[in-house]
Amino acid sequence: MSLGVTDLKKGRIIAIGDEPYKVLDYAQKVMGRGGSIVNVKIKSLVDSKVLDKTYKGNDTVAEADIVNKNVQFLYADESKHYFMDDSTYEQFEVNSEMIDDKTGYLKEGDVVQAQFWGERLISIELPKNVPLKVTYTEDVVKGDTTSSVQKDAELETGISVKVPSFIKIGDMVSVDTEAGTYRERLK
Repeated sequence: MSLGVTDLKKGRIIAIGDEPYKVLDYAQKVMGRGGSIVNVKIKSLVDSKVLDKTYKGNDTVAEADIVNKNVQFLYADESKHYFMDDSTYEQFEVNSEMIDDKTGYLKEGDVVQAQFWGERLISIELPKNVPLKVTYTEDVVKGDTTSSVQKDAELETGISVKVPSFIKIGDMVSVDTEAGTYRERLK
């Protein structure tokens, strides 16, 4: 399927040549009578290289044929993460480098999206927000209970995030997986 360059919004996956790319950044400039140009920053989903591309207003690009599957995270060792396809129960392994920045948000049993390009796994996509349990945080100092005071909290997966002072050990919190920040306390 062909896309107009104005369809290249952040997160869209396109094909250039024989490779899928994810749009990281999008900026459109209107050039008066000359039409417009679109500048995009794209990242290869095969080798992770980042490119800057410029398109004219009437150019088209091909949308990449990506298949999303629900997969369950089973466990990890030093170099691999192991997943199971929810529909076929087929298990597969992924080099830890592919999901290195996402491991702190994965718990055993979590269901995430795996993106396949043909038969090749190109990405593991986490939900926008994940619930995690606070395993350690300092106690609040009496009188320091405003929500603007932040403190460090260690979560069940081993990552640390800044949380408001009213968060205690055992609380469940929602964490934004893109920014790596606290969102809210869950009940």
